[in-house]
Amino acid sequence: MSSDKEQREQDPSAHEHMVDSEKHVQRNPHPDFKKVEGLRPDWRAEEKWAFTKTKDPNWKLGQGGNDGGESLKKEHIEIDPYEDGRPGIFNYKLLISAIIPRPIGFISTVSKDGKCKSTNLAPYSFFQVIGFDPPIFIVGFAGGFDHAKDSLRNLVDTGECCINIISEHFLEAANTCSINAPHGTSEWAMTGLHPAPCRDVKASRVKESVFSVEGKLMETKEYESRVTKGKKTCVLAIIEGIRFWAREDAINEDRNIIDPAVLRPMSRLGGITYGRLLEGVELPRPEFDKATKDGKAEGLLKPKTEGQ
Repeated sequence: MSSDKEQREQDPSAHEHMVDSEKHVQRNPHPDFKKVEGLRPDWRAEEKWAFTKTKDPNWKLGQGGNDGGESLKKEHIEIDPYEDGRPGIFNYKLLISAIIPRPIGFISTVSKDGKCKSTNLAPYSFFQVIGFDPPIFIVGFAGGFDHAKDSLRNLVDTGECCINIISEHFLEAANTCSINAPHGTSEWAMTGLHPAPCRDVKASRVKESVFSVEGKLMETKEYESRVTKGKKTCVLAIIEGIRFWAREDAINEDRNIIDPAVLRPMSRLGGITYGRLLEGVELPRPEFDKATKDGKAEGLLKPKTEGQ
């Protein structure tokens, strides 16, 4: 964790920096979004979460893709992320459109001094769980400590946060937390979401969230641009989950499985696009002895070679 407290002090230009960044990214491709949205089908509220078969339930060892080889007919374009003249924002837009779907960490924090104006609630899609013993989560914050927004500054100063998972029933409210409101404006009030107390951290959890995690900061690491010398572009935060909260109708009797039909999580895609999870397939991990016992896979059991 950085020991330089001055890096983490409130930067009065941080909010303006965020607004300028959004204008530069140009996430919204529609000049009149409401007009475009009005032409689309209504939300399918009647859709129930369900299991389906895999695309090819009869897939065999060594078969490769399930598309009949269609993907092999396509060529690829090589992209150098540091190519001369290529703006860094191109890599950002490329990656958020390709690395999908991404889970969303809806993070609640409070400031060390406890002042209400510094509480924060914000969605982060550079987020993932990477371990279970201890439960470890990672969050990527854009920019460096010199332009730290409330979530990062609060997390570092207090060492605490609450991570909430976003579901369909409060998507619009969660998305509203990304609004470029003046510093000190309450996200809780603007969204209408309800804070609920945590047990071991001061930050509130989102009452509407089906699953929440109380977290303690383990460490941070700041990264520098490969293109612009001295420019800080990312801070990685590693967080330990110290307590879980699960809605009673979503958790099983052993308290070890969340029902996706109740959670109905939203994922982040590219640009301003979110994804719904409506279907799942079950695909057991193969066991070598069972998968090869008929002898038909014998020709596939070859040593590893270069070029694979």
